[in-house]
Amino acid sequence: MLRRTNFRHTLLACYLGYVTQAIANNFAPLLFLTFQSEFSIPLSQIAALSSVNFGIQLVVDLLSAKFVDRLGYRACMVIAHAFNAIGIAGLAFFPSWTANPFAGMLIAVFFYAVGGGLCEVLVSPIAEACPTEKKDAQMSLLHSFYCWGVVAVVALSTAYFAVFGVENWRPLACLWAIVPFLNIFNFLVVPINSVAEAGGGHSPISALLKQPVFWLLALLMACSGASELSMSQWASAFTESALHVAKSVGDLAGPCAFAILMGCARTFYAKFSERVDLTKFMLLSGGLCGICYLLASLSAMPVLGLIGCGLCGLSVGIMWPGTISVATVACKGGGTAMFALLALAGDMGGTVGPALVSAASQLAGGNLKMGLLCAVVFPLLMIFGLMRLRKKYWGADQR
Repeated sequence: MLRRTNFRHTLLACYLGYVTQAIANNFAPLLFLTFQSEFSIPLSQIAALSSVNFGIQLVVDLLSAKFVDRLGYRACMVIAHAFNAIGIAGLAFFPSWTANPFAGMLIAVFFYAVGGGLCEVLVSPIAEACPTEKKDAQMSLLHSFYCWGVVAVVALSTAYFAVFGVENWRPLACLWAIVPFLNIFNFLVVPINSVAEAGGGHSPISALLKQPVFWLLALLMACSGASELSMSQWASAFTESALHVAKSVGDLAGPCAFAILMGCARTFYAKFSERVDLTKFMLLSGGLCGICYLLASLSAMPVLGLIGCGLCGLSVGIMWPGTISVATVACKGGGTAMFALLALAGDMGGTVGPALVSAASQLAGGNLKMGLLCAVVFPLLMIFGLMRLRKKYWGADQR
């Protein structure tokens, strides 16, 4: 097989890696009510699929710090995309092949959760190790492809259902599985450097855990994940139940607008990174994020609540990729283990944030506005962590 020696092909494969993760995380939730009616599965079990998905990704994040360097980046990315393709296509087949349809769904989720976890851990360090300039801009652009993947999944799937009917969802699952399947062949041939080979070093986990700056970066990642997913995971239900907006309008003005504006924020920084101080931009984003949560939760006007939901995507866009870029400078020599542990922290935040919104809403009698109001703590912690980082670890030569 002809090996492509241009690292632009490597970056393109990484972009498709994040699109693949967007498909894995967002396609099945579009069909939750369809799964419930077609397979007669309780909604409580259907909702657990998302928890299982992210729970498995957390485990993969943790374990990958140990085995990725041994297996190699190429082998792990091929395995990741193969698992994603099997899992996404498996949604169409496994429930019918098993005596218990829910067990079949869990098998499919297991495959694409393992694949998604590996992609999340490896795409960033592979892109970071490419011999390119303006690393922070490249990282922001890279992560924008997750957002564009979400938009594509929601928009194209909605169009497919409108034309062919949601009952014919199985062929669509197979069509979406083509993306990771084709990307397998990209990762078989593109040039791949490890972070250590690119001069990034390779610190053992024990050494990382002894660095105070690493724990601060882990806090920033956790707050990034929580700030993003507390809104994105509840935006559809929030716009429909709390703002009393029609579901079609709410999904476009809520989750879809959130993803579009998040992608715009990342693309903006990628284009103008040389003129923008990264940590100041992140501080402003944290402040805007807090305002968005207050606007969504406290406003009596539905239109202002929708604006708060959408603008929240703009505010959280730079948080995750920005923290990774800061980590490569402030925590030198972290290697693959650093990327894996930061992904773990981000996923933990992405698990805790929506859970806090749910618990607070239930305590308030099912009031989602009160749940989102509690989530304002995450951007506030983000601001605190960034101010601490700038004061103690981010020197004037790095600004």
